[in-house]
Amino acid sequence: MKTQEEYLQELKQWLYDTADVPLEEMSSFFANRLDSYEEHMSAWEKSYKLFAEEIPPECQKILDLGCGTGLELDKIWQMKPDVEVTGVDLCQNMLEKLMEKHSDKRFTPICQDYFKYDFGNERWDAVISFESFHHFLPERKKELYSKIYSGVKAGGVFILGDYIACCGEEEELLRDAYLKRRNQSDIPDDCFVHFDIPLTMGHEKALLQEAGFTVEKVLDEAAAIIVCRKGGK
Repeated sequence: MKTQEEYLQELKQWLYDTADVPLEEMSSFFANRLDSYEEHMSAWEKSYKLFAEEIPPECQKILDLGCGTGLELDKIWQMKPDVEVTGVDLCQNMLEKLMEKHSDKRFTPICQDYFKYDFGNERWDAVISFESFHHFLPERKKELYSKIYSGVKAGGVFILGDYIACCGEEEELLRDAYLKRRNQSDIPDDCFVHFDIPLTMGHEKALLQEAGFTVEKVLDEAAAIIVCRKGGK
């Protein structure tokens, strides 16, 4: 197993080696890798199962942000086949693949930027997201977590499965590279690109708590799973 020092050294080398590689627009990145996406994400198989197990038994209505081809939903529908899901994703190709797999399920696809989606007020029993939010700066996450908090019913949950930075140095290295590359390519603020900029667990939990959530548990597998609850029930 690599030490943190070895990992950071490899990360610095990767950032140096890829410094001239153009950033790809988010939906195009995933559309171009659709055929190999599920195989690539199979490394998180155990995390998907743990993630699904955290859905409360009474949950009937779920909002999935960045649902992709529905790998987390594969597991959720195995356990709760009648649950109703609305899935929001930028990539139409991925939504179509999800619908092909689960044409018999109660699923509403929304091809949209989830920062612009209307979450409503206390509309969802659960809001979930797996391996999507690590592409955004904390300022955007703060905005999103506040909307999620408003959209979840009192007593409902927000379950986040995501890539977490090992330390402040990793967080800073990736954020600095991200901002530098966007600036060099003159990428407009409203264009989403595929580049990982995860936060440390401490920073992630602080944003969630600032939005009003209680962080109930953290499961640390291939992807960290953070289970949060909205009070009031």
